[in-house]
Amino acid sequence: MIASIVSTSARGVRGARPLVGRRLTWMPALAAVAMAAAACGTKDAPDPLQPSGPVGRVRFVNLVTDPSRNPVNALLEGLPFGVNLAYAASTPASLPAPSTAFYSAVLAGDRTIVLKKTADTTVTVATLSVNIAANNDYTVYATGGTGGSAVTAFSTADANTPPAAGQARIRVTNMSPAAGAVDVFITAANADLAVATPVATGLANRAAFAGASLAPGTYQIRTVPAGTAPAARAAAVNSTLSGVAVAAGNSRTIVIADAPAGGTPLRSFALSDQ
Repeated sequence: MIASIVSTSARGVRGARPLVGRRLTWMPALAAVAMAAAACGTKDAPDPLQPSGPVGRVRFVNLVTDPSRNPVNALLEGLPFGVNLAYAASTPASLPAPSTAFYSAVLAGDRTIVLKKTADTTVTVATLSVNIAANNDYTVYATGGTGGSAVTAFSTADANTPPAAGQARIRVTNMSPAAGAVDVFITAANADLAVATPVATGLANRAAFAGASLAPGTYQIRTVPAGTAPAARAAAVNSTLSGVAVAAGNSRTIVIADAPAGGTPLRSFALSDQ
């Protein structure tokens, strides 16, 4: 019997605790999804236990730029963590209710996420390692894979302290090799970039902007190559995400990524943090 060191926390709440000694409620639902999509290749551990030591929280994002290996199933420490994850999909946000959450609790220490090809779970797409520190949140990205190349991990430590009273937060992570370094703008829809002030400049690939504190509202996030002259920005926009709504006390992470097979056109998408 495998003792679980993984649990799904309540939505956006640090430290939510499933009952000790009871089967994790998401396992049967996820198992059903897994059988429909293709088995993950692991057995449901009987009566998995609540993590019994210091924990952090983790979420996973699939940015494997090889359509022949997508979608993937994710196993966190040998337990199903996500099934049929297409490019840019994340987990545990994609788990069946009532297990949907922004992050999942996991015992602190060195942990492993194994990716299996959903259509053929004998194929291991990647084995990713991440170190989890107690009381910290992490996003683990699976990146690379274009043209059959290796898939590797990149992780960010996510500071999920609540925004200032009455404020919201938007942060940005650049996961696009094709984009290179970018300047980032968070504005009202279609605001004039020639007179806008970037919230981050020279944001490199595999780098994160910690976040801008903003009034609650709906925003447009655009990027241009780093150093683009103000008058040339509108014509140089290389990624746009519109309609990003954030309420007071909420936070979003905007991810800039390559196309599903790598390269351009770039795409961007939002993750909910709180």
